[in-house]
Amino acid sequence: MTALRLITAGESHGQALVITLEGIPAGLPITADYIAGDLKRRQGGHGRSRRQQLEKDRAEIIGGVRHGETLGSPIAMVIKNKVWEDWQEVMQVEPFEGETKKVTRLRPGHADLAGTMKYGFDDARNVLERASARETASRVAVGAICRRFLEEFGIAIHSHTTSVADVFVNVDGEPDWKTVEESPVRAVDAEAGDRMVRAIDGAKEAGDTLGGTFEMWATGVPIGLGSHIQWDLKLDGQLAQAVMSIHAVKGVELGGGFAVAAGPGREAHDVILPPDKWDGRPWRRATNHAGGLEGGMTNGEPIVVRGALKPISTLSKPLPSIDLHTGEEIQAHYERSDVCTVPAAGVIGEAMVALVLARAMLEKFGGDSMKETKRNFDGYQETIGPRGQADGGG
Repeated sequence: MTALRLITAGESHGQALVITLEGIPAGLPITADYIAGDLKRRQGGHGRSRRQQLEKDRAEIIGGVRHGETLGSPIAMVIKNKVWEDWQEVMQVEPFEGETKKVTRLRPGHADLAGTMKYGFDDARNVLERASARETASRVAVGAICRRFLEEFGIAIHSHTTSVADVFVNVDGEPDWKTVEESPVRAVDAEAGDRMVRAIDGAKEAGDTLGGTFEMWATGVPIGLGSHIQWDLKLDGQLAQAVMSIHAVKGVELGGGFAVAAGPGREAHDVILPPDKWDGRPWRRATNHAGGLEGGMTNGEPIVVRGALKPISTLSKPLPSIDLHTGEEIQAHYERSDVCTVPAAGVIGEAMVALVLARAMLEKFGGDSMKETKRNFDGYQETIGPRGQADGGG
């Protein structure tokens, strides 16, 4: 069994995004139609640019799957750029004869300045094409495969928008996911959702952008994924890094997050309930301030992870900046962009949580086939109650 590994390639306006996922066991049912569902969700949400209507992303599986099931070999996919014909000259691979139109108006908040300095470029397009959040379509495609894998073990992953700008959603407990998916901003509270839509429309009219927060839930996760042994094996650290890696994310919380730091310990920790209140699970807690993770390991409660997304860097009414070549003060470069991507960020967050959890599941239960992995998982499930621990199980 190979450890789960993901490699992506491709630029925002290049011919295609290319994805390779290695480590999924043989025998997992998966189709391009299944993956398309999550890709469509990523392109939705009030505040997205016109590009999301022009391009209907679809991942073409070109390796690692036969007759609707994985082979155990690397899964290869391609997501083609539907407007490539408009960008062939700008992004062609072969040497370009003539004068290239260079992007030199650096955008505050984007990778333009740091990237051009790091790689010695005189054209910010060499940076902004890969730094674009277009790359997250690759992650969502892979996340769909990981989601499909996790479904085989009863694990479900969802997300919802918890704020846009200064409009917040108050929700107690697990949201109604059907309501979330019906909302144009993926908010469970319709009244707050309406105010979010108005805020996004106002920002668009002003030539500005908005950020916000989004929250992922993973339910049905078994106790004991991750490890307390080494810093890089702690699952909460892996989840935080994965969500933080999403474009424009500037903060990550798990469970109670920063809020629990303001109160006493008796209000921060999750009391373990007696067996008569376990409700079919091997262990239950009275609360879930820990967000399903203690000591770097899952504790059997739902995993709850939040991300804070800054406003998008590209503004239709650009900020003052500096020209890369001349050093003169100018207006920053503008290229068609979204106004708010918080609803889409939740879908991308689901993909990253699914990737981390699938990797953790394979590290603990992995085999070369789904049959072997399920056998390992079922055997472990029989050991994690009090009796199994007394017998040395787990």
